[in-house]
Amino acid sequence: MTETRSRQPSSISNSLRRAVSAAEGRLLNPAEQDARLRKILEIIESGSLCSIGDLALEFRLSASYLQHLFKAQTGSRLGRRLVEQRLHRAARLLLQGNMSVKEVAYAVGYKHPPSFVRAFERFFDRAPGHYRREMLIERRIS
Repeated sequence: MTETRSRQPSSISNSLRRAVSAAEGRLLNPAEQDARLRKILEIIESGSLCSIGDLALEFRLSASYLQHLFKAQTGSRLGRRLVEQRLHRAARLLLQGNMSVKEVAYAVGYKHPPSFVRAFERFFDRAPGHYRREMLIERRIS
């Protein structure tokens, strides 16, 4: 047991050294940071369903660090940006076809339709069904 204990500090310090050197290798100059941010924004705006975890894997960063970088560079929260993108896509789907609210919720990545309805109401100040009716009426009038 004493051998294991005496090895732990050196293995911890070796792990720490590897982590520090890996982090140092990830430091990017401002132009590279801008390119990375542009790529993140392209992925978000493409309409693909992605999560913070998916983006973190794509850019080989921890989810926490990715969120920190995004906020530092844009002033907005990454999670909020992803939710807004989802809800705008949901609004388009509600107006495009005959999908039910439940089907739209699933199509934009919500596992629980009531959670989708609550998020939609908070963002658009009306329930998805009311939003659809109002926008379709507006289209007929215009």
